[in-house]
Amino acid sequence: MSLHVVVGFGPAGAATARLLAEQGHSVRVVTRAGRSPEPGIEHLALDATDLPQLTAVAQGAAAIHHCAAPPYHRWVREWPPLVASVCAAAEDTGAVLVMLGNLYGYGPVDGPLTEELPLAATGPKGRVRAAAWERVRTLHEQGRIKAVEVRASDFFGPGVTDGGHLAGRVVPALLRGRPVSALGDPDAPHSWTYLPDVAAAMAEAAGEERAWGRAWHVPTEPALSVREMADRLAAEAGTGPAVVRRIPPAVLGLAGLFSPLLRELKEIRYQFDRPFVVDSSAFESAFAVRATPVDEQVKATLDWWRARPTAR
Repeated sequence: MSLHVVVGFGPAGAATARLLAEQGHSVRVVTRAGRSPEPGIEHLALDATDLPQLTAVAQGAAAIHHCAAPPYHRWVREWPPLVASVCAAAEDTGAVLVMLGNLYGYGPVDGPLTEELPLAATGPKGRVRAAAWERVRTLHEQGRIKAVEVRASDFFGPGVTDGGHLAGRVVPALLRGRPVSALGDPDAPHSWTYLPDVAAAMAEAAGEERAWGRAWHVPTEPALSVREMADRLAAEAGTGPAVVRRIPPAVLGLAGLFSPLLRELKEIRYQFDRPFVVDSSAFESAFAVRATPVDEQVKATLDWWRARPTAR
């Protein structure tokens, strides 16, 4: 087994670190605040843009998993130096750089999203994510680093809370039999990527040289609308049928005056106003990870939420 460094301990970073530890690897997690150690995981407090410190932590590592993300409204300013630092650390140490990506870089498209689509985003957050991968890919092609990007759609599952569109604003309400609000068209097909599948894809891509040098979509189940997912959650919870209401654009715009997060959502409204469907067949045909069946996702997610004090 080998050493893996995970930068960031949000939902995806935590899931990836814990899976790697379960697989028998030694894991170092880098966050600004640090945390208490847990089995197989060493938590270190440092700023990932501090290259000398990050390089020291990553010496001897097989892979650096870049799962950190600045606050949503600070992406444009803070993503470039963060990516520059993890790239330099990968170059200095020889560790494989495994980038956790999303789908913003494609911008609005017609039809399913595949990895062959150009990164043609016009919004600032999409452009900064696209530029990050272009930088990483260029360094890989120059032979300076070994790198891969693993792209996920909206996270769903245990551990996903305030940042998920089917999480903190939805699941606790459904457990209580209350209506839920949806961004955009609640009946538009939408791809939801299960968080444990994200971690599994990150771990597999790190160790598969065939994966390096390109981007891959995390194995994701066929798209279901917000209403369909809410119905499945409510049925499993025994509180159905779900009542799903669309948030009026005017209300969202007004709320954005007071919330940086809601204000930034304007850029990605297209993902919820129309079908947003991910094709993950490339990864599934090449590697072992498969998407967890939706029924299993729903049950595990509800079990996780029921165990939280806020759900009681």
